[in-house]
This record gives sequence, structure tokens and C-alpha cells, in this order.
Amino acid sequence: MSTIVREGGCGCGHVRYRVTGEPIFVNNCHCTQCQHQTGSTSVVNAFFETENIAVLEGELSESTVTAGSGGPHIIMRCSQCGTALWSHYPRLGRLGAGLRVGTLDEPGSTTPDAVIFTSEKMPWVALPEGIPAFETYYDIREVVPPERVARVDSLLERRKAGEG
Repeated sequence: MSTIVREGGCGCGHVRYRVTGEPIFVNNCHCTQCQHQTGSTSVVNAFFETENIAVLEGELSESTVTAGSGGPHIIMRCSQCGTALWSHYPRLGRLGAGLRVGTLDEPGSTTPDAVIFTSEKMPWVALPEGIPAFETYYDIREVVPPERVARVDSLLERRKAGEG
């Protein structure tokens, strides 16, 4: 079985990265916090184990904002142009990364598993057909296959044990 390999980078070309494997889950988030942080209507994040992401060239910088949970949301950016490439959220810490799908060379290579925080979406945004939509968040156990849930559980156990 071959492993999926995707590459991407920032807006100026300074940072290039590679991510291996399939995402654990992919969310299209419409919360007002994501709108503020991206300056757009929403963000599409593909969640991976951080160890599956490798920086090929360039330097990253970090910005920390407060997540909806109140914990630290660390945004990894290109040190030159500031493009947000991925985030570490409080629940998984640095063990998991929400990769900004729009920074992939082929952003259409992933499809969201869920559209979330539709209660906060801009009123003129149309939701895609065939993708489950939730007013707030959802239980991934009800949406993604068990083998992907097991990957999240593994990260949560590692986090609980003091990693990340």
C-alpha cells in the first residue's frame, strides 16, 4: 500500500512542507474566531499527527492566540510573509496539527468530513451538499471511520501522559 504524500507552502515561496498519510479528519470551520484569524468566511483544516509534517525549506514563526476553549492556539506561519500554514490547538497540543488545506499545492486533494459552526457562518455562504454540517462542533466518532478515531485517541492518550 502506498502512502499519500502531499506538499505545500506559503504565499511567498519561502516555506515548503511535506505531509504524509491521510488526514485524521478535515473540518471546514465557520466560527467567528476563524473568520477573524483568516480574514475570510471560514477555514479548512486537515488534522494530522505533527510528526507527519516536515518542513522542507524555510523558517517558521509562531503566533499564539486564545482558542475558543480559552487555551493557547499556536499558529505556525512563514517567517517572511506570515502565511498561516498549520495550527496546534489546546486539546492535542503540539502532537496534532490543523494544516491549512489552502496552503497545499493541490488543495482539492482533501474534502471536509464536516462543516462546523454553521450557526456563525456569514448569511450568504452556501453549504456544500453531501458533507455533514453542524451548528457548533460534533463528535468525530459519529462522522469518521473507527481507524481514524483510533488515531485521535492515541494522540489524546499521549497528551494525557504529558507529551506535546
